[in-house]
Amino acid sequence: MAPSPSRRILFALATSAGFERAVRRVPGGSRAAWRRLAAPYVAGETTEDALTRARELARLNLSASLDLFGERVTDPAQADAVAEAYRRLAERLADDAPPGTWLSVDLSHLGVTADARAARRRLASIAERLPDGARLQVGAEEAALTDAVLEAVHSVPEPRRLTATVQANLRRSPEDVPRLVAAGIGVRLVKGAYLEDPHAALPHGDATDLAYLRLAEQLGELNADVGLATHHGLLREACRRVLPRAPVEMLLGVRGEEASGLADAGVPVRLYVPFGPEWFRYGMRRLAEARGA
Repeated sequence: MAPSPSRRILFALATSAGFERAVRRVPGGSRAAWRRLAAPYVAGETTEDALTRARELARLNLSASLDLFGERVTDPAQADAVAEAYRRLAERLADDAPPGTWLSVDLSHLGVTADARAARRRLASIAERLPDGARLQVGAEEAALTDAVLEAVHSVPEPRRLTATVQANLRRSPEDVPRLVAAGIGVRLVKGAYLEDPHAALPHGDATDLAYLRLAEQLGELNADVGLATHHGLLREACRRVLPRAPVEMLLGVRGEEASGLADAGVPVRLYVPFGPEWFRYGMRRLAEARGA
């Protein structure tokens, strides 16, 4: 099933710096966009906002994975600054966050498209600052970046501190999974949110859903450490039959009652909790997915 035209347009706008600048230039535009796009899905703009939300979620028996917004960084100094912000946050998890709070990062935020080797060093430096029991979840990005992302994940000296995101819609994923599992790297299984070349990815809809289930079965056979990241209830429950102990991962602000219900039933639930001033494009993506997910 092809994405709807409106969904394609919204995804294109989500990657448009010009559109974001235009909205922010309009008097009251940023405030209106925050209310419409970000407020339900974003912890806030600061580290303190993120840590506060993690503590609030813990009182509801929900874990958090904190992600400082940003992507497509090419300036080395900016990428170094991002890595330092993550290192400081990693060090605060031990004292200022509930046990079980993790971090999440996209490799393009660490400059992988400009200098893959430097991005690998930045990733490893964040992972080594994590307290015991915490992990760094590495996000999935466009299929064109998958090789660079997986190379970075595999390069970290302590792989059990990492979780790699595997996209069910990518045709290559069944081949990527065994290597990740053999290395002791956790897997976060998602459907895949990017509009990809059909040669690299399956179409959105039934084909991707079936691929997700087959990957869950493959991960179960490999006795993998896996989290099921989907809001598709029927698909999730089908996967939990083969992965009964797998935690469920969901997005902050999406089906909150469902997340609480799962937690109350004893299912480990982790929410993706983004924060930072660069929230606009993420909000656009949430809007796009609501139009055709």
